[in-house]
Amino acid sequence: MPELVKKLPRKPTRNGKSRQSSEPKQGGENRQQEKISPQQSLPQKSFDWSLLRSPSLLLGTSSLRLLLVWLIMSLSGLGLAINLYRLQVVQAPSLLQKARQQQMVYLRPFVPRRSIVDRSGNVLATDRPAYTLYAHPKLFKQSKQVIATKLAVILGVSADNLLKQFNKQESGIRVAYALTEEEADGISQLRTDGLELIQHYARLYPQQDLAADVVGYVDVDHRGQAGVEYSQENLLTRAVRTVRLSRAGNGTLMPDHVPEGLLHFDELQLQLTIDNRLQRAARSALKQQMELFSAKRGTIIVMDARDGAVLSLVAEPTYNPNEYSTSDVGLFKNWALADLYEPGSTFKPLNIAIALEAGAIKPDTVFYDRGQIQVAGWQIKNAEEGSHGALSISQILQQSSNVGMVQVIQQLKPSIYYGWLERLGLGQAVGIDLPFESPGQMKSQEQFTSSRIEPATTSFGQGFSLTPIHLAQLHAALANGGKLVTPHLVRGLIDSQGQMYWQPTLPTPRPVFSPSTTQTVLEMMEAVVTKGTGKAAQIPGYRIGGKTGTSQKASATGGYSSSARITSFVGIFPVDAPRYVVLAVVDEPKGKVYGSTVAAPVVKSVMEALISLEKIPPSEIKN
Repeated sequence: MPELVKKLPRKPTRNGKSRQSSEPKQGGENRQQEKISPQQSLPQKSFDWSLLRSPSLLLGTSSLRLLLVWLIMSLSGLGLAINLYRLQVVQAPSLLQKARQQQMVYLRPFVPRRSIVDRSGNVLATDRPAYTLYAHPKLFKQSKQVIATKLAVILGVSADNLLKQFNKQESGIRVAYALTEEEADGISQLRTDGLELIQHYARLYPQQDLAADVVGYVDVDHRGQAGVEYSQENLLTRAVRTVRLSRAGNGTLMPDHVPEGLLHFDELQLQLTIDNRLQRAARSALKQQMELFSAKRGTIIVMDARDGAVLSLVAEPTYNPNEYSTSDVGLFKNWALADLYEPGSTFKPLNIAIALEAGAIKPDTVFYDRGQIQVAGWQIKNAEEGSHGALSISQILQQSSNVGMVQVIQQLKPSIYYGWLERLGLGQAVGIDLPFESPGQMKSQEQFTSSRIEPATTSFGQGFSLTPIHLAQLHAALANGGKLVTPHLVRGLIDSQGQMYWQPTLPTPRPVFSPSTTQTVLEMMEAVVTKGTGKAAQIPGYRIGGKTGTSQKASATGGYSSSARITSFVGIFPVDAPRYVVLAVVDEPKGKVYGSTVAAPVVKSVMEALISLEKIPPSEIKN
């Protein structure tokens, strides 16, 4: 092989000269170079790297480098292609969806609830702009005391209470909710840092507690929780369209997908059958009598017997729906349709109608009242002890004779009597368009027919229970010629001109009595008012039928309470053209109380108001 290593030049010394220079050595003598024998070791010499730059040596290295570069670029391209396929083919649907989610926004605009009005168009509930006030004390530029004093004047609250709120935390204190625009303007004019007003819609009940038993209320989420606000949620909530809007790069919403008329909504209102004026008169009369007798609670129902429209429904005590959060939750349930009671003697006219319709008695049938009667080992007495002697059917009602009623119902087979009670809907709900109605309670047919005492106690309104609204429905059947109509409070949806846009479809009235039977019973009920226990309900010039009721309350330990009573009176007028049913029930009045002394005067007051409001002419008095 050719020798690859050549002698390299001597390394220069510090002065830049080669060590092989012919500079004379010390002593002036020149030394000859010594020859190195083959046996001697060669001195170590540096490798000349420049030799590696020769084409012959670098040919293999360059090819390797090119190969490596090609492989790297090929693999990178393959990776990019695979990733591109993954992004544009495999993950394309999900990525497209994510992109659209970032670029688009879906909005569901707030639309106010429909207003609720009475039969004359007076507003009972409506949405209005309102404001919530938040305080951030850490941003106050003035002292907390100064700001509390200024706010107290506008809000009508104590400055000390506001100061206590400000001291609880440094930010995010909700000071007031549902402020009016006037109050919000007053706060804005203070120009105080740290006070924040947020606008929203709030439900306003301008009549306050007048119709709370019927209207109900909505919660902070604007959803109904009681009354028609709850039961008619679908009618009160306007249809809202969710819209899709584009978002620009800076987040600004673009109006390219906004449908025309997005924020326009109908002006329909939910109209009820009740009358504010009658409602006010009924509540006033009931409250006055309850205070007089220290009663626990009471209710009044005024119904149009022709179609079941409820003109007034009052329950006491009640609540203010504008301040529902501070009210007793038990008041949100209208006990006129949610609680059961034993109707007592107010059920006697219906039992008379059953016996007449079944042919078990005639109007001139006479029974002897000895003051008491034995039934299956039980002794039944009149509410007022003492005998009445021979009594006609009309006189049995006039005197409210329990003994006489037992004998009337004994003319019917228990199974037939039970069938009639079922036809009247006992044990069932009436289907009123208010929430939380309770069905009545009645013994099973086996229990009822196997014991003689059950029909006997039912004859004078005990041993079963129903709601006040159910009793009003049954008396409406006596007033309208024998048809069971469905009690209701929703008249329909009306437009801004008061024209009817939609009306509910009511069940077809169901016949239960003949007109001749109901007319006979009505005349007997008129005698109760003119000659019997209902004289306190008389109104000069008007023919009124009615029936008093004084029933013992069932005891929690079984049997009946010796002191707690429910007094009631139901009136139908005018008898010559029967249309209105007025029922008053007063629970647990104190003292010596009867339906004639507690409930009948309330019904009289309500009927007087009804005569005035409806301009009902005097009756043609029978001679």
